[in-house]
Amino acid sequence: MPQRYIKKILDTRVYDVAIESPVTEALSLSRRFGNNVFLKREDMQPVFSFKLRGAYNKISRLTQAEKDCGVIAASAGNHAQGVALAATRLGIKAVIVMPLTTPEIKVNSARERGAKVILKGDAFDEAAEYAAKLVKEKGYTYIPPYDDPDIIAGQGTVAMELLRQFTSPIHAVFIPVGGGGLMAGMAAYIKYLRPETRVIGVEPEDSACLAEALKAGRRVILPQVGIFADGVAVKQIGKYPWEICKDHVDEVITVTTDEICAAIKDLFEDTRSISEPAGALGVAGLKKYAEREGIENQNLIAVSSGANMNFDRLRYISERTEIGEKREAILAVTIPERPGSFKAFTKALHKRSITEFNYRFASASEARIFVGVQIASGGLGRNELVAELKAMDYGVTDLTDNDLAKQHIRHMVGGHAPSVENEKVFQCQFPERPGALMKFLQSLGSRWNISMFHYRNHGSAYSRVLMGAQVADGEMADFCKMLDGIGFEYEEVTQDPAYMLFLGH
Repeated sequence: MPQRYIKKILDTRVYDVAIESPVTEALSLSRRFGNNVFLKREDMQPVFSFKLRGAYNKISRLTQAEKDCGVIAASAGNHAQGVALAATRLGIKAVIVMPLTTPEIKVNSARERGAKVILKGDAFDEAAEYAAKLVKEKGYTYIPPYDDPDIIAGQGTVAMELLRQFTSPIHAVFIPVGGGGLMAGMAAYIKYLRPETRVIGVEPEDSACLAEALKAGRRVILPQVGIFADGVAVKQIGKYPWEICKDHVDEVITVTTDEICAAIKDLFEDTRSISEPAGALGVAGLKKYAEREGIENQNLIAVSSGANMNFDRLRYISERTEIGEKREAILAVTIPERPGSFKAFTKALHKRSITEFNYRFASASEARIFVGVQIASGGLGRNELVAELKAMDYGVTDLTDNDLAKQHIRHMVGGHAPSVENEKVFQCQFPERPGALMKFLQSLGSRWNISMFHYRNHGSAYSRVLMGAQVADGEMADFCKMLDGIGFEYEEVTQDPAYMLFLGH
């Protein structure tokens, strides 16, 4: 299978629009991990992503009749910009269908590169359906984002450059995986020329379509995907990429949101560029691999695949980096409600720095605090800290890995509401577009009293709400039916320990 793609990769014409992106050494990462860490800088492309390679290769190979019809793509970001630029350079009309939730920076970028942008639907699937409808009605030529041999070959030029630029032995290359176009193209080329080099895919834990396919031995459809690394939020690996990946990818490493945030910071410190979450996956996987394997003095290369970051997301990312680096522990600690207790607690930390402290009076006898504490790099001090505090008779719950605590509770520490009965708690997700929050609130109706509500915009296509409602046990089926009718994703979190400790009964 890879041989079929080698000629296609060598015959591509991507350099009409793409640059040969540099390979740069990440000095700080190299020093920290005792290996030679390098970055393939696809974030430096004219559209700040590798996607224009595949888009241009596909569009340039269309027949004249197909070009005359104009091209269309459905995309929420990088593919859209690649198609827009490629079509403009070739003098072809381009239409991009984007979800209404697409950040304005990406919409404007596609328009500035010459495409007509149509905003349709709340999610990619709805945009893709509308694009398919326009193909039938208008006769446009559809340009897929990853599941196409010419797209794969275009992305494979990243590997062609890399092996030409880096002639020393490479222990492993770490490649972000979404639909699999970049992964497949690079794996085909690397395994054909340097089969001894390990080809490692990296996916978010909540969008691991290739990892699950490799486990099952076949393509699978994920029931849902995470929204943080939106550039790789794909439910199923592409058909054509799978044919290559199933035999030529050595392994897939999955990483958490916190680990991705830490990798964005690492990339900034080494390059002074700000990666998008999907673009930092390679570095996040590289770090995890180096720690797991305990290797030294090896050449490790991560593809920095994109930098189309919505600036509003940086606040959220900065909150999560220290946890991602395992340098911060988030704890719920019970201390006596009396003068001097906080001073005694800080003394018990043995000069560890407090990074966050949230408290509100709730009981005459006990105080429950939400506290962030700086720990030794690598996370080795986290269990030690918890053990030390428990030995001093403090009640401690480790919330470092609790997503609800980091998303919502840290902003809501205000004590219990004793007059609220039958409170059920739900975390809901809805598209970040004008009117979405109002639609959500109006759809709740007036049958049930809303007892708690926390909404936070993270600068991404979707936002999350933590909502409490007074719902009797016998009414839960009706309440969930009402939520189902609204159509937004939700889950009940009434028994979540972070909620129970700070807000529940």
